[in-house]
Amino acid sequence: MYTYFKKRYIIPVLASGFLFVAVSFKDDFFEIAKQIEIFTTLFKTVNQNYVDEVNPAELMDKAIKSMLAELDPYTNYFNEQDVVKFKINNTGEYTGIGAMITRKEDKLIIKEPYKGFPADKAGLKAGDAIFQIGDVLLSDFKDDASQLLKGAKNTKVEVKYIRQGKTLTSQIVLDEVEIKAVPFFAKIDEKTGYIALTAFNRKTTQETKEALQKLKEEGAERIVLDLRGNPGGLLNEAVNVCNLFVPKGEIIVTTKSKNTKYNITYKTTNEPIDLEIPLVVIVNGKSASASEIVSGALQDLDRAVVLGSRSFGKGLVQRPIDMTYGTQVKVTISRYYTPAGRCIQALDYWHKDAEGKAVRTDASKYNAFKTKKGRTVYDGGGIQPDVELAETKTSTIAEVLQKNDAIFNYVTHYYYKNPNLGTTIPNFSDADFSDFKAFLKKEKISFDTETELALKTTLEKAKKEKIDDSIQLQYDQLMAALQKSEEGLLDKNQKEIKKLILEEIIKRYQYKEGLYQYYLKNNVEIARATSLLANPVEYNKILQ
Repeated sequence: MYTYFKKRYIIPVLASGFLFVAVSFKDDFFEIAKQIEIFTTLFKTVNQNYVDEVNPAELMDKAIKSMLAELDPYTNYFNEQDVVKFKINNTGEYTGIGAMITRKEDKLIIKEPYKGFPADKAGLKAGDAIFQIGDVLLSDFKDDASQLLKGAKNTKVEVKYIRQGKTLTSQIVLDEVEIKAVPFFAKIDEKTGYIALTAFNRKTTQETKEALQKLKEEGAERIVLDLRGNPGGLLNEAVNVCNLFVPKGEIIVTTKSKNTKYNITYKTTNEPIDLEIPLVVIVNGKSASASEIVSGALQDLDRAVVLGSRSFGKGLVQRPIDMTYGTQVKVTISRYYTPAGRCIQALDYWHKDAEGKAVRTDASKYNAFKTKKGRTVYDGGGIQPDVELAETKTSTIAEVLQKNDAIFNYVTHYYYKNPNLGTTIPNFSDADFSDFKAFLKKEKISFDTETELALKTTLEKAKKEKIDDSIQLQYDQLMAALQKSEEGLLDKNQKEIKKLILEEIIKRYQYKEGLYQYYLKNNVEIARATSLLANPVEYNKILQ
């Protein structure tokens, strides 16, 4: 009788459920088809009737990217050229000049030449401003100019650039460039190994494994894994890196979505390298995504002590989906959750403030979770370290100085003023810091803090409304007070700013390798991690 009742009443309910889904899908499909038809008609109408010639591909590219920008910053459309760059980021390999570059107005600025690669061999230095590649003037080239520096191996590319006011020419011979996920590893002391892990590409696990094994062979009995500044990458590589330290079959991360096919539990699938070796993971505000999966999982499993400052807070997963004509869309498909059940997403892109900015999760609303051994950890705002170091947090003024290239430009000036430092680590003195402040004034480098930008915007609006004359005096007074306040912030944060300047100086003379060598003996986070690992009682107390 119960079975009959179930069949008689539950089946119609299920059927009505399917009917609801079908109707819902039909309604959605109609709405999508309707909007596509409107957009197609609009696109054709504008192209046929606009007063001047328009570029359909450029219009569509901007339209698509603007539409996706309303969702979150990680859901992106890639045209054919973009796809090439995206694949480079995932593989860590490409054929090019081997340098970090950025576009500024009509020039490509060399930010960091990689040691031994084409740009370095051709004599290019950080701070060089390329304005012509082959016959192409960058002032006339509005597309991605970095593509002009890629091509077949052994291709010769002539560049013209400005260095310290002089125009120079160099010929770069393109070559294969490999961006290492582990650019550096070494022993800090007799028993402590250090691994810098800066990306999660297809070679990450292999490079991390090789570094770990090599350090163990050299006598390392404890490990510092540095994930600072690591923006993430491939999720499966994060799982496999954890697998080096945790058993086979352990849950590392779970993804959840409205689309059930993306609800996946990722477990370790290999035998580990070392289940016992003491481990400290260092993170900071620029450690994101896959870095947070690794640090969060090892924290939840009580396998490592996490040290540093709170991580970025990216708990979203993307997947690239191929489309027609060699294009791609990278879509946010799910949220990820650590073994304890935490989603550490810090920004809510689906609830924005009056200015259209994503709302940050309120710290008072973080939820508590338990690690494997019962320690309390929290969600909502990145990975909170077990050992937080206040001195590792970046001040607002330091962020501004890095963002507007004030430190980078000063160090370029310093480098050519002191050409023969070589491997000598300079003592960046108070006199040098005064020289830095004088440089900022001489070059009229704007701090562009939020307050300063808001004030400038107010004046621009006043000019448009032709009332600027009446507020100019007050504006000048406010700007003068603001600049005085910013100068005060420079002095207040002098120690931090000096450190950032010195690190950039070391990089100029000794490349990234020299900076890592300097870190081993002078970096606060590494020093604290080393002392913690050398004290088993303190280390184990944290993990209990």
